[in-house]
Amino acid sequence: MKIRPVILCGGEGTRLWPKSKNNQAKQFINFGGWNLLEKTFDRVKNKIFDYPIISTNIKYLNHVKTFLKKKKIKKYEIVLEPSKKNTAPAILATALLKTIKNKQSLVFFPADHLIENVNKLNKAIISNKKNLNNENIFIFGIKPKFASEEYGYFLSKKNKKNINKVIRFIEKPPEKKAKKIIKNNGYWNSGMFFARKDSIINNFKKYQPKIYQKCIQSVYKAKFQNKTHYLNKKFFQSITPKSFDYAVLEKANNINSIMLNIDWTDLGNWKEILKIYHKRKSKYYRKKNVFYRPWGSYVNLFRGKNFLIKELVINSKSSISLQKHHHRSEHWTVTQGKPKITLNKKKFFKSINDSIFIPVGTIHRVENLYKNPVRIMEAQTGQILKETDIVRYQDIYGRVK
Repeated sequence: MKIRPVILCGGEGTRLWPKSKNNQAKQFINFGGWNLLEKTFDRVKNKIFDYPIISTNIKYLNHVKTFLKKKKIKKYEIVLEPSKKNTAPAILATALLKTIKNKQSLVFFPADHLIENVNKLNKAIISNKKNLNNENIFIFGIKPKFASEEYGYFLSKKNKKNINKVIRFIEKPPEKKAKKIIKNNGYWNSGMFFARKDSIINNFKKYQPKIYQKCIQSVYKAKFQNKTHYLNKKFFQSITPKSFDYAVLEKANNINSIMLNIDWTDLGNWKEILKIYHKRKSKYYRKKNVFYRPWGSYVNLFRGKNFLIKELVINSKSSISLQKHHHRSEHWTVTQGKPKITLNKKKFFKSINDSIFIPVGTIHRVENLYKNPVRIMEAQTGQILKETDIVRYQDIYGRVK
């Protein structure tokens, strides 16, 4: 029996747009000829998978259907939530579908992840399928590349069957604690997991009986039209919102891990996005988009909806003006050199891979005091992204008006 992929496509991307009412869900953002939903669908084209099920909500239904039509994807099902209730009800509602066989294996993929080593992932799925039963759940752990405060972690140990049993979950620890977790062989909790249909149902019956009872009514009284299951609004809206981690994973005794050493990110912040553009810079570089200034140059790599990706090059003994912006925030990641940064009254140095956030209205400057050029990847975010949005306070090139 083939594995049924379930694509969880209901996230809002609030970490990228924390203060904006016009935020775009990460999975739909055009990053320059590709988006994360497309990458997720590419991942489930392998012959080991059955046709996909997409779990989403009413807010994103048109986005999903437009994508499916554009990509000419004809075999799929959609599970439509009438309102957002976090991941636990969405996952159970999908598992309860009659079109999924009782012992069929399900792999759940969030729609906003970027995975480079898909073959390694698929091999791990195939090799662990035989270990699934009517009680256990396997989560996918990623070997950390750095101590992140934005990811959850878990610790595990091998049991008698040589399976990594999860012994503890740690939710988004501070950096100092994250480093200790990594030293103890802790892994990032990716939010992807693997289980049989009957296991998911059994775990909800045991640990979340109220969600189970309301969810089963919502599914059995759902309307099915145009390949879409419209979950019953009355029952679904009465469900208490809970994440799958909190509702089941942190309570169940039979949670195991599949440990992966692959390039993975959920692109949850601009630093991660800037890494991708820096890595693929040659793909986006156009000579006509290079602009020279007294301090050096910048190149516009990609302009998206409410964001602009640039690379700044600050020459030796040079400085941009002390300035602020009325309409945009800026996110910087240093890729070369050791710039001196001014943020309002604070002054400090940054090194390669360090990031700086400049909120709207913050007075700021970059100086290069050294011999070699400083390179900074920049993401501008806001509804107005124009070079005229600069208020200069000091400038060694005489550009203060």
